[in-house]
Amino acid sequence: MTKQNQPDYILFLLVSALITVSVLFSYSLSVYTVVYHEYNQFHFFIRQAAVGIFSIILMWILAHCDPNKIVGILSMSMFIIFFVVMAIMPFLPGFLVTESGGANRWIRLPGFSLSPIEFFKVGFIYFLAWSFHRRVMDKPKKMKLGEEFLLLLPYFATFLLVVFLVAFLQKDLGQVVLLGVVLMLLLVFANRSYKLFLSLGLAAVGTLVLLIIIAPHRIKRIYSWWAMNQERILAILPDSASTYLKIKELPEPYQVGHSLNAINNGGIFGRGLGEGNLKMGFLSEVHTDFVLAGITEEIGFIGITLITFILFCVIWRILKVSRRVDNPIYHLFTLGIALMIIIAFLINSYGITGIIPIKGIAVPFLSYGGSAMLASSISIGLVLSISREVRK
Repeated sequence: MTKQNQPDYILFLLVSALITVSVLFSYSLSVYTVVYHEYNQFHFFIRQAAVGIFSIILMWILAHCDPNKIVGILSMSMFIIFFVVMAIMPFLPGFLVTESGGANRWIRLPGFSLSPIEFFKVGFIYFLAWSFHRRVMDKPKKMKLGEEFLLLLPYFATFLLVVFLVAFLQKDLGQVVLLGVVLMLLLVFANRSYKLFLSLGLAAVGTLVLLIIIAPHRIKRIYSWWAMNQERILAILPDSASTYLKIKELPEPYQVGHSLNAINNGGIFGRGLGEGNLKMGFLSEVHTDFVLAGITEEIGFIGITLITFILFCVIWRILKVSRRVDNPIYHLFTLGIALMIIIAFLINSYGITGIIPIKGIAVPFLSYGGSAMLASSISIGLVLSISREVRK
């Protein structure tokens, strides 16, 4: 039996630093929400600090576990348990679920609520890594496109079921996009052809358009995004395009507008910790979905650049583990975790700046919310455990 290395303590410290930043800004950015709902001024701070401390301790414990005894069992348990939970949520009584926007996305437990999709994502990535190793990676890359589709048909069927549970029943298209991109990229690293990748990309775009068309609230978001971007897009297109594409009396994109104002107000050095203005009722959910804008207003370009640098160092450390581990399942799993974090960050940051339509995706380790932080910390804990088996 080979002696295992120490876990990647640098990765542990980097993630712990991001969690600390989240706890700090859960107090600073939630001031208006606290006053509006007449909460105790430390309401969000205490809750986020409790989850943050627990997450750091959990990461430390998982980091020192044997990956061969914990990674597969814990990950597959999350995949199965939370898949079942999401499937039965529409049929649960009201006192067990928390409704948001007409969809049941949280399980209500004593003292807190739990979002099953956050934990399911980690399990889903491990399921793909485990199954790809067993059924996909050893198949020749030069296969007919039809043969590849038949090989991967069970995964497509599983993903379509996830689309139904998450996009239709929970009305959470952002998470479906995230999981879809992770699935497609892992297929590339699982030795599948680029023809398949391109075919899936076209199918994904068609499915995305369909999911938007059948949901009025998503169409409104597209209109809001187009209202902000149509002038600059039409400026680079032929004049005749304006006849067909220019739309008048579009809805005011006030959330993204206030988000951009917050970013602009931050300038280089920021207005100072606790001194942001847009959080005072102008920018709702600033400590959750718009946390990057709120942070930028208070600590400026330099501060948000430092936080982004730390986050990308986290990605780099995970990819370093993925590159050096010999176990192909662990290789794909750690790669998938890195993709999950970076895609979530890009979807959120692009959304709050108006580059893409806004989606309610939490910023990993930074947004207020116990489920997202706990699930992300479990994923990092598993990566830390796997880091004990990397080649030196």
